[in-house]
Amino acid sequence: MGCARSEGWSNALLKSQIAKDNLDKRDAALATRLAYGVLQNRARLDYDLQQVLTGRLKDLRPVVRDILHLGLYQIRMMDKIPASAAVNESVTLAKQYCKKQPHAAGLVNGVLRNAAKKTDWAEPADLPTKYSHPAGLCRLFESYVGKDRLEPMLRANNGAPDTVIQVNTRKTTAARLALRLEGEGVTAVPHKWMKNCLVLSGTGSLEKLDSFREGEFYVQDAAAKLAVDCAGIQEGAYLVTDCCAAPGGKSFAAAMALGPEGKIISSDIHDHKIPLMEKGAARLGFETIHPRQFDASVFDPALEGKVDYAIVDVPCSGYGIIRKKPDIREKDPDTMKELPALQLAILRNQARYVRPGGVLLYSTCTLVRRENEGVVEKFLKENPEFYTEPLALPGEFGENTTGMLTLVPGEQDTDGFFICRLRRRNG
Repeated sequence: MGCARSEGWSNALLKSQIAKDNLDKRDAALATRLAYGVLQNRARLDYDLQQVLTGRLKDLRPVVRDILHLGLYQIRMMDKIPASAAVNESVTLAKQYCKKQPHAAGLVNGVLRNAAKKTDWAEPADLPTKYSHPAGLCRLFESYVGKDRLEPMLRANNGAPDTVIQVNTRKTTAARLALRLEGEGVTAVPHKWMKNCLVLSGTGSLEKLDSFREGEFYVQDAAAKLAVDCAGIQEGAYLVTDCCAAPGGKSFAAAMALGPEGKIISSDIHDHKIPLMEKGAARLGFETIHPRQFDASVFDPALEGKVDYAIVDVPCSGYGIIRKKPDIREKDPDTMKELPALQLAILRNQARYVRPGGVLLYSTCTLVRRENEGVVEKFLKENPEFYTEPLALPGEFGENTTGMLTLVPGEQDTDGFFICRLRRRNG
């Protein structure tokens, strides 16, 4: 309901509400699962709802429909909440939020009681309904990943994302941090293929942990960390740029690889995000990071031809992170038609900073080819002094020869991501 009223992203609104209500670890986890579960399964919940509703879905007031979705999700898709509790809580919500609709509580009670007793549910025959993705988006994804990979990807988009952290190896080791986290009541296991990376459960608010406040880790998906690893940053007095950098995860990964002698210029167009990066760098102890407000598509002559490693993670459609921002699936594709032009403009501009022999790392968190391979191909056609270079990847991925990699949700337990490594020719 809050997402609809404020038009904000679900993950940010949920985090804000949990903090506002000061929920403990258990209640925060439940609130998160319910909120994400309903957002991820709206079409499927409507399909099920129509089977126990005597009237028409379109006649329901939005708030009543939201309450029915919430109750039905608990009844149909969760196994730890008794159906009677889901019904009773939903009726309470109807009484609280539908005071001008005197029959709402009775309607919610009757519909959900019918759902609790029903055993002969019909199953949707089509993937868009089964996984609550718009049909056009399913067709788009199928054109990228193929029919066989489509359903596992849609299923992954509706899953609960792991909490993945990167160990600050400038302060501790993965083994020591895992032990410390266990002492703080958090379960930590090594990531399957990313070194110095832990997967957490039972976290609650990470910001309240001493290990977090003392800068021993930061939150970052393995896909984003892999992108920085693919840049191949070496320790030493090198200059690194990271554009569109907020909230700073890639800069933090670069800082660990670079060591204390180099310099990282972390730019973002949004002025209000600069203090966030400054605070994160200070917490982690990365004095090499220098955040600044700057438009990535605007040329800075002071950097021309001087950068050793340029990290270019551009604004994109975000279709690789639907499991974290489930409302992305409902975005109007027409609002994203201009993205490739912006991405190419940023890549062109950032390329001007790279010295001969330097590395240009292009990445997105989407699967859309026109934003990924399409942008790279246009760039290379215009800039023959750059070429793709094979990626050094964990054994999980096998050998890479193209210099490009697309991570697909449901296959490597990561966000969807595109990575391309480019090098500027010497001379």
